Amino acid sequence: MKRLHALGSGVAAAALAVAGLGASTALGAGQASGATAAPNALSNQWYAAAPYLMPTDNNPPDATAIMDATGLKAFQLAFILAPNGGGCSPTWGGTSAVSSDTAVAGVISAIRAKGGDVSVSIGGYGGTKLGQACSDAASTAAAYQQVISKYQLKAIDFDLEEPEYENTAAVAHEIGAAKILQQNNPGLFVSVTTAGTAAGTGWFGQQMLNEAKSQGFTPNNFSIMPFDGGFNGAASQTAALTAFNGLLKSTFGWDTATAYAHEGFSGMNGRSDSGEYFYQADFQTVLDYATSHGMGRFTFWSLNRDRQCSPPNNGTTSGTCSSVAQGNWDFAKYSVKFAGATPPSTPPPTTPPTSPPGGGSCTVAAWTASAVYVGGNEVSHSGHKWKAKWWTTNEEPGTTGEWGVWQDEGTC
Repeated sequence: MKRLHALGSGVAAAALAVAGLGASTALGAGQASGATAAPNALSNQWYAAAPYLMPTDNNPPDATAIMDATGLKAFQLAFILAPNGGGCSPTWGGTSAVSSDTAVAGVISAIRAKGGDVSVSIGGYGGTKLGQACSDAASTAAAYQQVISKYQLKAIDFDLEEPEYENTAAVAHEIGAAKILQQNNPGLFVSVTTAGTAAGTGWFGQQMLNEAKSQGFTPNNFSIMPFDGGFNGAASQTAALTAFNGLLKSTFGWDTATAYAHEGFSGMNGRSDSGEYFYQADFQTVLDYATSHGMGRFTFWSLNRDRQCSPPNNGTTSGTCSSVAQGNWDFAKYSVKFAGATPPSTPPPTTPPTSPPGGGSCTVAAWTASAVYVGGNEVSHSGHKWKAKWWTTNEEPGTTGEWGVWQDEGTC
């Protein structure tokens, strides 16, 4: 699962590229100790819809450009690991200490400046996990608390995969740490992601569920990754999700609806590591299943891969493209739909219209409910000029709305 996360290099430069920031901006005042705080936390539905993004490897795309093109507001940044040289302290990818990071902080600040936010994922397929390196649940939690405090996080993901989830002590440390973080950070959205099989999850995945039950820990979500295990399209994935629902019910004593509310899908867009193919139509089918069953999470690996290879299908699996025919960010739009928003069908305009209908003293166009606006676009409405803080459509200036997207620039 997620075997491609170790590709690439150039941590600081790559991360700055994601945010579209120069070094002076990313390393400037307010960035040394952590990312700029989001003005308001997003809804849990957005954290549950956040696709994975590697901000330091695999040719990271510009996160803010994805926001403009799709309406996406949340990103699942990956991965926090123990240091490659050993120790119980958090790093990005095993190499870049969280304590001294400014590059990823710059990425997070750029996302938050456009009204979005991030969750951070720990673990993944490769490297040494903190649950393996730390001596107990308390020290593991203390390491993760550094990440939460540094970046002022409202969400965190425990991606428990090989070989860690085969280590019962390490899994106990991770689940125990998750419980401690949940208690010490009220409102923190906690997801746990693990391998998927035709039976829902395998023996080690079941042992992880048993560990959670024994510790009295209930996260917001348990997600499976139905790929790299003999899957073939959406039908095999929805069958696995149905089976996993049964495992959640039998483990925790939940009814069907409660189990689905705690269940999530974490897919792989395009060609998987083992040569399976998942197309846009497969994502739509799984999305329909997720929404019709009241599932709690819909995400995928990864935004780094959410663009077309050249040629579109070269018969290999890449960390930087999908190996299927697609437009940029096609798969991200399914996460946006899961969050309850309607992504734009075409890229939004980069400049506001200049000819206001109906005249008046405002020098910018009148706001219309059907138009799509991006950060920096200006409109006139009710005698005032308004500037969009980020991507929006059908949110009337002067009303609170769900996100408070419009900034009042005064009368005109």
